[in-house]
Amino acid sequence: MSVLPLVFTSGWASGINAYAVVLLLGVFGATGLSDDVPEALQRPDVLIAAAVLFLCEAVADKIPYVDSVWDSVHTVIRPVSGAVVAALLAGQSGSLPELAAGAVGGTTALMSHLVKAGTRMAVNTSPEPFSNIAVSTAEDLGVAAIIVFALFHPLAAAVVAGTLLAVGLAVVAFLAQRIRRFWRRRAQRREERRLTPPGQRSPVPTDGSEHF
Repeated sequence: MSVLPLVFTSGWASGINAYAVVLLLGVFGATGLSDDVPEALQRPDVLIAAAVLFLCEAVADKIPYVDSVWDSVHTVIRPVSGAVVAALLAGQSGSLPELAAGAVGGTTALMSHLVKAGTRMAVNTSPEPFSNIAVSTAEDLGVAAIIVFALFHPLAAAVVAGTLLAVGLAVVAFLAQRIRRFWRRRAQRREERRLTPPGQRSPVPTDGSEHF
């Protein structure tokens, strides 16, 4: 079977948590649970580095606004990681040119990373930290589940990853439209208050209409 479904799924997962993907694939390969994992991902130094960075991300990803800074730093790292993992998987399989696999993995990782970063920016508008923790935990569990699923059922996992990516892009587009509308309304109200004489200004609305 072509390695393309596994390449696509690993790319999607790398855009969410690249270190978890490298760690999981490496562990499955090193323990002999999968023959599809290249030896480069099974090296002890690679596994240790991936484990340490995964723990760092697990903490940073659950702190409001820190997660957005972390995402900004990883705008390049996650797509590159997705491309490298995809190329290694293609080289291990030999059923897909490594350059093509890298392009698929990197592009998919970039799109899923943009979905994650956009969603987190919306979540950070919430004043409490529990939504960040819940979303981050769900992402970690989702990445782990889909990578394990992809190693044994690559085609089905690719369908799931593709569906999640499409839904995520639609949600981010919807949120972006709502946020733009919110900022336009807010700028319009400020301009109206600036142009209205002080004695004629109406009180600031308290019914929640200023909130996103």
